[in-house]
Amino acid sequence: MKSHPILRRAGLVFAVAAAALTGGLTACNKDLQREPFYDLNTESVYRDPANYIQVLAKCYASLNLSGNSGAPDVFAGQGKDEGETAYLRAYWYLQELPTDEAVVAWNSPPLQELNKATWTSGNDLINNCYTRIFYTIALCNEFIRETSDDKLGSRGITGANADKARTYRAEARFLRAVAYSHAIDLYGNVPFVTEADLPSKQLQPRQIKRAELFDYITQELRDIQPALLAAHQAPYGRADKGAAWALAAKLYLNGNVYTGRTTTAAYDSCLVYCNKILTKPSYVLAPEYRLLFLADNNVTSASEIIFPLESDGLVSQVYGGTTYLVHAAVGGRMLNTGFGINSAWAGNRTRKNLPLLFPTPASGFDTRAMFFTTGQNLEINDLTAFTDGYAVTKWRNKTSTGANGNDPQQIFVDTDFPLFRLADVYLMYAEAVLRNGRGGTQTQALAYVNLLRDRAYGNTPGTTDGHVTTAELTAPDFILEERARELYWEGTRRTDLVRFGKFTGSTYLWPWKGGVKAGQSIDAKYNLYPLPSTDIVANPSLVQNPGY
Repeated sequence: MKSHPILRRAGLVFAVAAAALTGGLTACNKDLQREPFYDLNTESVYRDPANYIQVLAKCYASLNLSGNSGAPDVFAGQGKDEGETAYLRAYWYLQELPTDEAVVAWNSPPLQELNKATWTSGNDLINNCYTRIFYTIALCNEFIRETSDDKLGSRGITGANADKARTYRAEARFLRAVAYSHAIDLYGNVPFVTEADLPSKQLQPRQIKRAELFDYITQELRDIQPALLAAHQAPYGRADKGAAWALAAKLYLNGNVYTGRTTTAAYDSCLVYCNKILTKPSYVLAPEYRLLFLADNNVTSASEIIFPLESDGLVSQVYGGTTYLVHAAVGGRMLNTGFGINSAWAGNRTRKNLPLLFPTPASGFDTRAMFFTTGQNLEINDLTAFTDGYAVTKWRNKTSTGANGNDPQQIFVDTDFPLFRLADVYLMYAEAVLRNGRGGTQTQALAYVNLLRDRAYGNTPGTTDGHVTTAELTAPDFILEERARELYWEGTRRTDLVRFGKFTGSTYLWPWKGGVKAGQSIDAKYNLYPLPSTDIVANPSLVQNPGY
């Protein structure tokens, strides 16, 4: 049986007071003002060091689950789908649906606005992601506040228990950094609250500039590293130094976007953190690409996965996460049994740009090309027809031996979501080198990319099918295209397109970009999502992103 201790603890977590951050959190079903369950309050929970891991588990679970035992953390709205409020699903919507990699058939106005990149500040799904991000920040702030050295001392928590609490506190700061990294990427200048801001119903956070938030997050990641467990030494699913390095590398790769700077310093720093990971021999690519997206990837791919969002069909039941990614990708003539699920939701497919990046079998088969084409059209004439657009078979609730996941009803999925993995670090290294970052070489960049190509083409030692040359590596679009081939449907595409200057404008088009079948230019304002209109009303000091 798949075992995820951190998720099992999340199911037992005590309800503790957390700080309501902004007006955007007024949609949160008043979870943050509830009376604690089991006649416990914040002080009684934190007085016992045995409870700390349980509360920390809630911080971890907030990145994937929608709530505890039928009680949603974030209110979806009357008649709305609670599953759409789950962090990973909400984030995936914003990172994939407006791009060349994905499209959804469900005919709801907010989803179709994302399909066409025609959204407004009133879009519910943009609001869901924003609210979920700041709910996670609130949870982490509360835990960080309650595990300060002063608090530990006042409660008589010393010795090994205090040391554990400090490690847990560093993990919570990492999780908060993850959430803030998504806020800076998606929304730019956002409300800013830390553990230093005491909870208050009257609290109206100041709005932090994007560049200032970038500096804050990267400093946080430097500060917490000494307290985190050694790279690849933490229990699976827990944050360690490697996870902090991977997040730092990703932030620095996008640093010029976030700060408006045009120097190569961010790429230098990206390479520093990539090299920290790449010099650790315990990080190794999974032997086959497909293993990364199966129900036992916590076993077969643990050497590659730097930080996962865990799933377990018995103890982490949510209609978001990989349960959503598996079910929503199945429809048409596809068989549920091949994916370890009981029903097809007939939602997500890909636009033609993605499959056309791969060679045909006649010219050399790349095993990363996971598409179902029978009964599916390459062209999308109707956004709401599942059979328009190739289906993607990447995510499955099947183990490497063909068994189904744990849930006997085959509803909820066991497949973990690799938020950071080694292959992405290889590609970040290569890109930073090609952007003239210091601390790496083009020769090594080529070697790392070809390691991914070796796996993709099933190469044995000494064979070079699919290998690329230096000239191919340095071609203007190669890295962006290789990132799509390696990382599609893993929540990176919008960020990548923005960094390469291809998300907005007319330089690069895909079907239904801008709401027309052939695709058209979209305004530069869409490089950022708007702050939700509800939050602007609740906190008049917030300044909306330009153009909204």
